[in-house]
Amino acid sequence: MSEDELYPLLKVYEGRGASTPGVGKDPVNAPMIRHWCEAMGDRNPAYEGPDAIAPPTMLQAWTMGGLSGHTGRTGAHDELFALLDGAGFAAVVATDCEQEYLRPLRPGHRITYDSVIETVSPRKTTKLGAGYFVTTRMDVRADGELAGAHRFRILKYAPGAGREPRPRRPRPVVNRDNAGFWEGVARHRLLIQRCASCATPRFPWLPGCGECGSAEWDAVEADGAGTVYSYVVMHHPRFPAFGGADGSSREAPDPDGPGPYAVGLIELAEGVRMVSNVIGVPYDEVRIGMPVRLEFLRADEELELPVFRAVAEGAR
Repeated sequence: MSEDELYPLLKVYEGRGASTPGVGKDPVNAPMIRHWCEAMGDRNPAYEGPDAIAPPTMLQAWTMGGLSGHTGRTGAHDELFALLDGAGFAAVVATDCEQEYLRPLRPGHRITYDSVIETVSPRKTTKLGAGYFVTTRMDVRADGELAGAHRFRILKYAPGAGREPRPRRPRPVVNRDNAGFWEGVARHRLLIQRCASCATPRFPWLPGCGECGSAEWDAVEADGAGTVYSYVVMHHPRFPAFGGADGSSREAPDPDGPGPYAVGLIELAEGVRMVSNVIGVPYDEVRIGMPVRLEFLRADEELELPVFRAVAEGAR
């Protein structure tokens, strides 16, 4: 069902009852106020003594049903949720709540309440998926007089619908000086330059030799063996494009980015050094001098990168 067709059907439920009217199981009372203040560490003198009031943030506490619960929801509430479920918005997550305090509550006040479906938002796109925010408002009364309101908001959504794709890794800058290197990577060859005049190897690729200044060179394929010359452990900032792509055996702590990972300065057997990820061991087990071996990691459908996997001593 399209947004144009569904949303008018949802709007019909605004202002209709969300649950049957209820009565607080206990009147406002000093013991509950005392327990609340002790749990919260709140020593405000207004909450003690013969003229004590209840902390305003206890508003919902006086309406809660405990393990035995309260009377049920209304038919309108069930119809609204059935309509959303039938349209594919079957998942639910609480998003936020807000309270409004209109008068102080005092021990002895008898609490009654009722709730309505206050608003249904237009369709929204979130990281969880596309869906609708449904806000219910509970009006709380003390001895029949309005004392406050509690708004509770949820998102009814279709899982994955509208989820933003994970960003791709940043593209390397390819120019006329380093194009040969990236052409080699595409063929799973790690190419380094060698000066045609003095035979000095160099990396990264440059237009001229740093030793003799010659602009003449050829390319040789590195064997792929190396050692960790130095390294750093990256903690922050996290960038979603790198999530799960660092090859680490340690799982990422959240779905939106990788955990700490090691970036090494790798000394190749040919005598040059290059920066790349160290994979195959947890980040906190990487050590200077650790032997590594070249691999090629597919970052996405277009990009492969040279990385270095830790190897056991003697297994190179």
